Amino acid sequence: MMLEDVFLILILTMILFICVLVSVAFFTLMERKVLGYIHIRKGPNKLGLVGILQPFSDAIKLFAKEQMFPLKSNLLVFYFSPLFNMFMSLILWVSIPFVSKFLNFSLSVLFILSISSMSVYSIMMAGWSSNSSYAMLGSLRAVAQVISYEVSLILILLSFLFLIMSLDLFDLLVYQELIWFFFLFSSLGIMLVISLFAETNRSPFDFAEGESELVSGFNVEYSSGGFAMLFLAEYSSILFMSLISSIFVFGGSLNLVMFMKIIMLSFIWVWVRGALPRYRYDKLMGMVWKSYLSISLFFLGFYLSLVVIF
Repeated sequence: MMLEDVFLILILTMILFICVLVSVAFFTLMERKVLGYIHIRKGPNKLGLVGILQPFSDAIKLFAKEQMFPLKSNLLVFYFSPLFNMFMSLILWVSIPFVSKFLNFSLSVLFILSISSMSVYSIMMAGWSSNSSYAMLGSLRAVAQVISYEVSLILILLSFLFLIMSLDLFDLLVYQELIWFFFLFSSLGIMLVISLFAETNRSPFDFAEGESELVSGFNVEYSSGGFAMLFLAEYSSILFMSLISSIFVFGGSLNLVMFMKIIMLSFIWVWVRGALPRYRYDKLMGMVWKSYLSISLFFLGFYLSLVVIF
């Protein structure tokens, strides 16, 4: 690879990361607006035209605040956990199959699963390094939840991958040019979206932040930039999971319609938060190990047999 190619890829990656961070900023505004209308109120509407500058005001406020460190915390790990979490959520976006001069993975699904599994370590380190019982308990619950749902999530994704016999995201788009996989995998598509809710620790599965007993979960000791980075990572993951759901279930090509699908799917994340109460932790674990695991294994066998027969 020529030096110019490496330089161009670095520039494109930086542009991609900046675009993701800007979209995360406006996604937080959309969430606050939608939740406001669900509560029959306005939401942020004072700063700029209809509150459009609110996310930037929040960012300035958060990063300008004093950074506090617990006295007995493991300072180095405590400081770098949010950075590592944010880096992992941003590096996922590199796997998008752009039809241009950019990185193109033939094993992009494997790359996504590997990197998303790494985010578990940042949650665990953030909870442990805080040296707080509340943070540790919140991180343990979050890690147990994410690892449990990863098992059924991988089995669900394998059903899609067996039909195309490839680990490339671009092949998923090619195979869905005439018909979306949603019509072939409607039940698996719904299970996929619910599993991604649990993967991103979002309502109704936000047990890392069960306020009644955990205060705020693994991020309870964070303030200022560390707190902001943890939430930037969370919202970036939500947008990326919406993209994955769109590619796997609703197909299409990387055009304006594709991004409209991503907006609609990310809207579902917000809508569910406003509409549904928090689930019970034992029921969440029971659902994945007793229901989702067996159903996804059944579908995996079914679609694999279709591939073998035809």
